[in-house]
Amino acid sequence: MNSMKTINIHRLPGLVLTDLEFQVPLDYNQPEAERAGQITVFARAVVSREKEQANLPWLVFFQGGPGYPSPRPTGNDGWLKRALQDYRVLLLDDRGTGRSTPLTYQTLAQQGSPEAQADYLKHFRADAIIGDAEWIRRELIGEEGCWSVLGQSFGGFCVVHYLSSAPDHLKEALLTGGLPPLDRPVDDIYKATYRRVLDRNRRYYERYHDDGPLVQEIVKHLASREVRLPGGGRLTPRRFQQLGSAFGMSTGFEDVHYLLEEAFVEGSSGREISYTFLRGVENFQRFETNPIYALLHEAEYCQQEASNWSAERVRTGFPEFAITAGQPVSFTGEMIYSWMFDDYETLRPLKGAAELLAAYDRWPRLYDLPMLKKNTVPCAAVVYYDDMYVERTYSEETARTIKGLKVWVTSEYDHNGLRADGERVVSRSLEMVRGEVG
Repeated sequence: MNSMKTINIHRLPGLVLTDLEFQVPLDYNQPEAERAGQITVFARAVVSREKEQANLPWLVFFQGGPGYPSPRPTGNDGWLKRALQDYRVLLLDDRGTGRSTPLTYQTLAQQGSPEAQADYLKHFRADAIIGDAEWIRRELIGEEGCWSVLGQSFGGFCVVHYLSSAPDHLKEALLTGGLPPLDRPVDDIYKATYRRVLDRNRRYYERYHDDGPLVQEIVKHLASREVRLPGGGRLTPRRFQQLGSAFGMSTGFEDVHYLLEEAFVEGSSGREISYTFLRGVENFQRFETNPIYALLHEAEYCQQEASNWSAERVRTGFPEFAITAGQPVSFTGEMIYSWMFDDYETLRPLKGAAELLAAYDRWPRLYDLPMLKKNTVPCAAVVYYDDMYVERTYSEETARTIKGLKVWVTSEYDHNGLRADGERVVSRSLEMVRGEVG
C-alpha cells in the first residue's frame, strides 16, 4: 500500500516521538476499484528513550470522544509512563480530529449540500476508525501482525467493535470507562444517563449549597436579555445548563463552582455577566471546535435505528431539567440537542446535516454478539461504579457477554480515572489481562 509517511521525529526528556501520516480510504465499504476519495490519518509513535532500539510490541491508544484527538505527550508520565515500560505506543488521531484530515464547519462546507455533508459524516463512526487502525496495522507490522489496544471511554467502544470485526489481529485489549451497551435502544441509554446526571446535581448542590441561588440568578439574567459570548454566539439558559457535562469528572464540581464564582461584575449599568465567566464558558464547551461530538454522539449508539434526537425526546420525561422561575436549576450532562445547531454559532451551518443524521435509520451494527460470546482475545476492563457518561449496569451486561473479559468495578475513580491515576489503572489492567490477578 505504501501509504505511510514519516513527518518528524522529536525528542523530549525521556521520550522519542515519531509523527506519521497515512493516506486511507474514506469509505471502506466500497470495493477497492470503486473507492473515491482518500483522507489523511495522523498517528504519533511514542517510545521511551532508553528503549528506542528495542523490539517492542505495539499498543494502540483510542481516545475518548467522539471527535477528539489523542493526547499530546509533554513528558514520560501518567498512563503513558506505565505503558512505555512494555510497549511502543501509537497515539491515533481519529479521522476528522487533530492532525488527521480535519472535520469542522469550514471543511464540511467543501461537501456542499446538507445531504452531501451527511453522507460524508457517515464515514466517521467507530467502524471507520477501526478500519483506519487495521489499515495502519498492515502498514506498520504487516498483514499477519498483531498488536494490543487500549480504549478510553468512546475509545473503548472502538475496541469492542475491533473485537467484533478483526479479533485475530489483537494480542490483548484494555478498556477504561468504555464498555458500551451492545444492543440497547438509544432511548434506554439516555434514560439511564439522565438519572445519573440528576444524582450528580444533587451531590453538587450538597457540596456547594450556596450555588443554588447564584445559578438561578444567572439563568434569570440570561433569560431576560441577550448575552453574547466572545466568539459571537449567545449564552442562553439552556446552553448554560450544559456546564453540567463536567460533573462526571473527578474535578468537575470544582471546575464549575470556581467558574460560577466569577459570574458577575459591577459594570457601567450595574450588575452584569463578566467577560471572564463568558470566556470560561466557551472554554468548557468545545462543540464548535470538535463538531463530530455534536453531530455523531447519538449515532455512535445507533445500530439499524435512528436516534431522532433521543436525548431531547427523553428529556421530556425528566421535568427536573425544565427551567422554571424561582425553582432549582438542574444542569444537563453530555447530551446533544437539536437547538444546539441554533445556539452555537459555528454549528448553525451544519444544522441541515445534523437533522439528516438524526433521522438516518440504516446505521450498520457495530457489535457482533456471537463473535463476542466466543471471544479468545485476553481482555480487561475498568468500570467506574458511578460513571455519569457510560452506564455501569449496561457495561456489566456487556462484560457478561464478552467471553473471558475480566472486569474491575471500582468507586475509587470517576470517568477520568485513566487521566487521574493512569499508572495504577494501566498496571491493574495489565495484571488482569495477563492473569496475574483475578
